[in-house]
Amino acid sequence: MRKNIVILGSTGSIGKSALSLIKKFKNEFKVIGISAYENIKELSHQIKIFKPEYVAIHNEDKAEILKRKFKNIKILSGINGITFLSTIKKADIILLSIVGAAGIFPLLSAIKAGKKIALANKESLVIAGDVINKELKRYKAEILPVDSEHSAIFQALQGQKKEFIKKIILTASGGPFFEKDKKDLRYIKSEEALRHPTWKMGKKITIDSATLVNKGLEVIEAHYLFDLPYEKIDVVIHPQSIVHSMVEFIDGSIIAQISKPDMKLPIMYALTYPERKKSVINSLDLKNGIKLDFKKIDKLKFRGFFLAVKAGKIGGTMPSCMNAANEVAVKNFIEGKLTFDKIPFYIEKAMNSHRLVKNPTLEDILKTDSETRKKIKEMIENG
Repeated sequence: MRKNIVILGSTGSIGKSALSLIKKFKNEFKVIGISAYENIKELSHQIKIFKPEYVAIHNEDKAEILKRKFKNIKILSGINGITFLSTIKKADIILLSIVGAAGIFPLLSAIKAGKKIALANKESLVIAGDVINKELKRYKAEILPVDSEHSAIFQALQGQKKEFIKKIILTASGGPFFEKDKKDLRYIKSEEALRHPTWKMGKKITIDSATLVNKGLEVIEAHYLFDLPYEKIDVVIHPQSIVHSMVEFIDGSIIAQISKPDMKLPIMYALTYPERKKSVINSLDLKNGIKLDFKKIDKLKFRGFFLAVKAGKIGGTMPSCMNAANEVAVKNFIEGKLTFDKIPFYIEKAMNSHRLVKNPTLEDILKTDSETRKKIKEMIENG
């Protein structure tokens, strides 16, 4: 029997990769719902190919265009429409690949509906991990990680007891600038930062990978996904992006998940778990030799990474503050309003001025997100 799939964020890099897999394995999956923020051209193309029953687009004006174009499909709009897709009763899996804190509403809705969720949105766990984990237990929903690093950890932990874990080791490509001098970072243009040496991703995550803030977010995500203290989570630079992450056990053994850098593998593993499908990606050619380098992260050059981890360790509303400041700073850098080196500068300013709520409600978290965005936007505009 085919699995019914809903893809939230179908026009992004993860969503498009998932759809290409579903097209390849069309006897295994049926797309019943897709959503996008405002990319109506790509969304229309996907509707024609996959013929979903439900479509949601955040932009309400564009939803009206789609309604006139596709009269036999239920077209929804706004956050309510996207949230509806996350709760469709006959959906077997919800693939959530919406970028940023906006993913928290459909994620919580999917959890409350008791869904199996393939999660490619780290920001929701970053800002509200305690709230989300509490709801997961209450509604008996399930999260399967789609990030390549967390999928690697998830795979390496299969059949292992938690008490045997010494630490998990997340790998980071280092982005395009890990060998640059710190003094040169201010001159980096957005088009340079968007040329990731290994992965093809959306703009926001590509910039986060260049600053290594993304890896800090992944540390927080790992803390909540695997219920491990921060002292048991380590990160190393691995430029080849072949070792996707590792688990070190108390006896000294290290288990790593190794493959070519291709997001189709963790996406498919989340969609088919605990089974695997044949020929999802090409195999590594080990006979011709592969190079595996590992390096530590430069504290001065990648200040954003350490600020993100610090926010996670502080907890409460601090991760929400840090994440919001980063999203605003990254947006302004992409638009040419901010230099690359100022991204961590504004993250730190936001964190230093934040009034912490130690045991926040979802309302506290969202209030922090909103207030921080406004504050950082004004700071940048005022120079």
